[in-house]
Amino acid sequence: MAHVLSISGSPSTTSRTTALLRHLDARLTAHGHRVVPLDVRTLPAEALLGADPRHPAVAAAAGLVEAADGIVVGTPVYKAAYSGLLKSLLDLLPQHALAGKVVLPLATGGSTAHVLAIDYALRPVLTSMGAAQITPGWFTLDRDITVREDGTVAVAEPAADALAQVTDQFSVALGGRAALSAASA
Repeated sequence: MAHVLSISGSPSTTSRTTALLRHLDARLTAHGHRVVPLDVRTLPAEALLGADPRHPAVAAAAGLVEAADGIVVGTPVYKAAYSGLLKSLLDLLPQHALAGKVVLPLATGGSTAHVLAIDYALRPVLTSMGAAQITPGWFTLDRDITVREDGTVAVAEPAADALAQVTDQFSVALGGRAALSAASA
């Protein structure tokens, strides 16, 4: 069983990005992983905007990153890039905070014009932070994500199948990392 940190970089309280992540968290939990959600928007703005890595909330978030075997990073796409909120957190983490981690990048947005944001905006920063393996990510159109009144999420086809596939690939990659971590302990 791997320890997964699921990070939402959305600033919205009614975020489809966050809802999608929590939907995928349930799939990862069903695969036997322990998943901890982190919504960056819940961190104190003064710590993020003031670039204070010693703030207790930021230090706690950094501790969650350090303790994780794998990290799911989800972000809405704004102007062909990941959210500024996510960037604020990533900037406060140590340079090699993702060393030894398996990472699954996910993005949501209103237009297919932003599909390449994962590969051209998010993946380079994850690589620069030392991610051991970045599994194939997925961009999901906002219109393909429905949050029902009871809080459950429905994802339209074919996005649902693609998300299941990338989540399962991430889970398989985590299995290998978890086995290596257990063997070295």
